[in-house]
Amino acid sequence: MVKEPRPGRVKTRLGHEIGMIDAATWFRHQSCDLLRRLRDPRWELLLAVTPDKDGLESRVWPVDLPRVAQGHGNLGTRMARQFRTLPRGPICIIGADIPGIRRHHIARAFDRLGNFDAVFGPATDGGYWLIGLKRTKPAPPSLFRNVRWSTQHALADTIATLPSHRIAMVATLDDVDTAADLARHAPSFG
Repeated sequence: MVKEPRPGRVKTRLGHEIGMIDAATWFRHQSCDLLRRLRDPRWELLLAVTPDKDGLESRVWPVDLPRVAQGHGNLGTRMARQFRTLPRGPICIIGADIPGIRRHHIARAFDRLGNFDAVFGPATDGGYWLIGLKRTKPAPPSLFRNVRWSTQHALADTIATLPSHRIAMVATLDDVDTAADLARHAPSFG
């Protein structure tokens, strides 16, 4: 899931610390680098973009990658839409602001979906960088309901929306939300 990297519309918390233009520039470079790193014949990369019209027409993202609109609503509504509308089979949704994601992390997540209904890649701040669903049964109507996004409760709240699902975890990674995060994970930026 990616946002069109416009100043003031993406990575705003980071932008308040380093400037909106620098935050958007970092996100554009980070997400494009991530897409290059994650290309692999074992899975199909699909971009769920927002804002819908601009994201579908964007020149930022590689033209060969298929795109779908995220649609309206909060993050949970938009992610649930992907799980409910994309063709059958396992899906992993990742954020684009995690510099440490590598192909082996994605492969491990899909591997875990062989024996579990859901998989999470926890983030060190209490959120998560990956959620995957096996999708052998429909996603529960409660999926993402009452999740406190952008808090240390996001992972626990989301797990609570998956009753009776067998859940696995993969590696814990850091995302970049603050200037301190950026200094730790992208010290050469700027």
